[in-house]
Amino acid sequence: MLRNVLIRGTEAIGETAIRCGCQYYFGYPITPQNEMLEYMAAQLPKRGGVFLQSESELAGISMLYGAVASGERGMTSSSSPGISLMQEGISYMASAELPALIVNISRGGPGLGRIIPAQGDYFQAVKGGGHGDYHMVVYAPASVEEAAKITSLAFYVADYYRTPVMILGDSFIGQMMESIPDDVMNNTYPPVEKPWAATGAGGKERNLVLSAPFTNEELILLNQKLTKKYQEIAEKETLYESFQAEGADVVLVAFGIVSRFCKAVVEELRAEGKKVGLLRPITLYPFPTKVIQELADTTQVFFDVEMNEGQMLEDVKLAVNGKTKVEFFGGGGGFLTTPSMIANKVRELYERGLVHG
Repeated sequence: MLRNVLIRGTEAIGETAIRCGCQYYFGYPITPQNEMLEYMAAQLPKRGGVFLQSESELAGISMLYGAVASGERGMTSSSSPGISLMQEGISYMASAELPALIVNISRGGPGLGRIIPAQGDYFQAVKGGGHGDYHMVVYAPASVEEAAKITSLAFYVADYYRTPVMILGDSFIGQMMESIPDDVMNNTYPPVEKPWAATGAGGKERNLVLSAPFTNEELILLNQKLTKKYQEIAEKETLYESFQAEGADVVLVAFGIVSRFCKAVVEELRAEGKKVGLLRPITLYPFPTKVIQELADTTQVFFDVEMNEGQMLEDVKLAVNGKTKVEFFGGGGGFLTTPSMIANKVRELYERGLVHG
């Protein structure tokens, strides 16, 4: 018989990581993700893994670099300013093509900010964050159950493509408790062989893990290789949810917790006879550009809703490419939108004559 468990978002990610064979966790306390660190501290050592509270976020990401270079699965987690401190190490891991999971339960910012729900880390996550031409695969779960499922997928994608992967949540996703099937936290993907790993013993071929090539020509070739990898990821790993978006006059575009508000708005406005739908990016990188391009042929207005000052808005506009109108509603610093506020803003589109029919 299937069993449901009541679990917090951060703990669901941690439990799934352990079941997926995560052997190493390195992290430094920072709210609102401390429950994940506490969960891994309590659970990972007694289940055969290594937990280490690092002296800083810089140390934690460097420890993670060394651990995953051995071929074992490893992860870290933090919140906005802590992730900022990790950017150099993340760029190094992308260069060395090392698979790792990085979880950001973001807070309001900029600066130290406050431990309130916000989506102000979109640019940091999808535009590289650190130096050089690199990307992470970035997932944005909208529920505790999806956060667990994505954790399993994230480890597999990281291993398969040899790339750092980020789960980008916020304090809603991290702190809320939901009842989920226990088995969604199981590993559902096959293991990936890692012949490149620096094992150091056992009669295997000697491997060297480098964060940068030794010559200019090799660095150019590395960048070309990474670019091809990101193109393949974009072709094969883009995820999104389309909710009544086909044929809609207005398509809301939202990610994470805000998409749940927007789904309620779609249902409310559909009951009023308004043709409104939702396009929810599940991968923020790669961004679902193609589906937005296709919807732009029939959609009158794309309505981007975020808890920031319009960061994903840039990618929505690039995807639309001037084919139709794009509007925005949101705010930064912990501005909390509600379904009623979003619904009223959509009604205003009709009142302003931006939507016909």
